[in-house]
Amino acid sequence: MTSIFIGGAWPYANGSLHLGRLASLLPGDVLARYFRAKGDDVLYVSGSDCHGTPVAVQASQEGVHPGRIADRYHREFADCFRRLGFSYDLYTRTDQPFHHQVVQELFSKLLENGMLYKQTVLQTYCETDRRFLPDRYVEGTCPVCGSRARGDQCDYCSTLLDPADLTDRTCKLCGSAPVERPTEHFVFALSRFQEELADYARKSAGWRENAVHLTRRYLEEGLRDRAATRDLTWGVDVPVEGFEGKKIYVWIEAVAGYLSASKQWAEETGGRWEPFWSPEADDAAAYYVHGKDNVPFHSLVWPALLLGVGGLRLPDRIVSCEYMTLEGQKFSTSRNWAVWVPDLLDRYDPDSIRYFLIANGPEKRDTDFSWREFIHSHNGELLGAYGNFVNRTLAFIVKSFEGKVPRGSLDQDGENWDSALRELYGLAGRLIEDGRLKEALELVFAHVRRANKFFDERKPWATFKDVRADCEQTLFVCVQIIANLANVLEPFVPFSCAKIAGFLRLGKPAWRFAAVPPGREVQRLELLFERIDPKRIEEEERRLEESVRGAD
Repeated sequence: MTSIFIGGAWPYANGSLHLGRLASLLPGDVLARYFRAKGDDVLYVSGSDCHGTPVAVQASQEGVHPGRIADRYHREFADCFRRLGFSYDLYTRTDQPFHHQVVQELFSKLLENGMLYKQTVLQTYCETDRRFLPDRYVEGTCPVCGSRARGDQCDYCSTLLDPADLTDRTCKLCGSAPVERPTEHFVFALSRFQEELADYARKSAGWRENAVHLTRRYLEEGLRDRAATRDLTWGVDVPVEGFEGKKIYVWIEAVAGYLSASKQWAEETGGRWEPFWSPEADDAAAYYVHGKDNVPFHSLVWPALLLGVGGLRLPDRIVSCEYMTLEGQKFSTSRNWAVWVPDLLDRYDPDSIRYFLIANGPEKRDTDFSWREFIHSHNGELLGAYGNFVNRTLAFIVKSFEGKVPRGSLDQDGENWDSALRELYGLAGRLIEDGRLKEALELVFAHVRRANKFFDERKPWATFKDVRADCEQTLFVCVQIIANLANVLEPFVPFSCAKIAGFLRLGKPAWRFAAVPPGREVQRLELLFERIDPKRIEEEERRLEESVRGAD
C-alpha cells in the first residue's frame, strides 16, 4: 500500500472564499478521492491560515481582535468545504496550541542546526501608528515590473520582495510614508540551499509547468536569506529568550502547517504520520496543491525548511493552478467583483461547481468563469449527457422490467465495452496521478458521449416490442457502463455518484471494474440533476453588477 500525502493550500481567514481561490484547492480533493478508491493510504490535510497579515488587517479595519475574524471565517470555510464534499482527513487552523508547539519545535531545530542567525535589520516603521509594519502592511511600486505591490510579493510578476525593495512606499493602515528603524531578528539562511535546491528542482518530476518555470527563475536570480521573525502582536511566539514580543514570520509558520496538521491528525486518531513524511520511502508520494502565487513557498522555501530540519520528505508533486478570472476581469474582493462560494452553494448543486472548476479550470493557463458557460456546462454536459444517460437507462428498467436489471453479457457485445471500461481505469488514473485532471475528466466524458450514442443506435424502446432479447442486452450493457462511470467520476462529482451507488447498491467507491448482476433491483430512482433555466444567466450577471455598485 502506497502512502499518499496531499497538502491543500491554507486560505487566509480574513474573508469569504471566492471561486478563483476554490479553483486552486479543488484538485486536492480529486486526488485524495482517487487514491483512496485505488486502495492507497491517504493523508489529506489543510486548514485556515489564521495568523497572516490579511487577518490582522481585517481585524484592524473592524476594530476587533484578530481571533474574532479568524474564528468567523474558519467556521465558514469548514462549512463550505463540507458542502462541496471535500474529504479532508483533517481541516484545522493555525491559531491553536498544537500548531504553535510544532512550529516552535521546527524553529528550534533550525536554530540548533545553524540555519538561523541573528541580525540587526532595518524594518519598516510607521511613525503615525507608532508600530513596526508587517510586510503586507507596506505597499509601493515593484522594482521589477513597476506594478503596485505589497511588501512581501508582487502579484503581477510573482517576485518575492522585502518592503525595502519597494519605491513610493506607504503604510496600508494610514497611508503615510513609513521610515526604517533598526531591530534585531532571526534570519533563515535560504541562500545556503541554492545548489541543493537547484539539484532537487532539476530531478523533480510531476511539477506543473508554472512551478518549473517560476522555480527556475528564482534559482537563476539567486536565493536570498529571509527574515524569520517579525515585530508583531498576532502569531506564534519566538521560543528564544530575549525575543519576547516577536513572532515567527508567517511564511515559515503557514507552510509548517502541513507538518503540524499531520501530527495533529495522528494525535487525534492514533494513526502514524511518519510513513507519509519519510524521505526514504519508495512507496510514498507527497502532493502539494495550491495557486500560482504560492509556487515559491512550496518549491523552494518549504523544501529548504525541510532540508534545514532534516529527516522529512520534500514535495514530490506540485499541482499549482494558474489564475481564474470572472467575466473577463480579475477577481477583486475590494470591488466585490467575485462569486462568493457560500452564496454559490446556496443556489447551485455542488457537483455542478466541482465539474465546472475541473473541466474549465486554470490547470495550465488562465481561464475565465462566466455565468453563461457555467449554466450551459451544467445543462449540456452534466444534465444533458451524463444525467440523461443514467436517467433514461434506469427509468426504462423501472418502467418496463419491474425495476430489475435485465439479462445480458458485457464481453459478448460487439461494442467492446468490457475492454473499454477496464482500460478507462488505467488511462484516467494515470492522468489523475500526473495532475492532468482536466484531461482525465474529458476522457471519461468521451465515454459518456459514446454511451449515449450506443443507447440511441440500439433503440431499446423499439427492440422492447420487436426483439426483447436485444433490448435486454442493451440495457444490461448500459447498467454496467453506469456502474463504472460512478466509480471513475466519483473523485470529480461525488454527490451524483453516491446517488448512482444507491440506485444500484454498488457499495464503497473503488478504482476497479464494477459488475451489476442481472436481477438486481433499481432502488429509489431520482434525477441526478435538475435543469437550470437559462434566464438565470442574466439574473446572475445583474446580481454581480449590483454587488459591485453596492461596494462603491
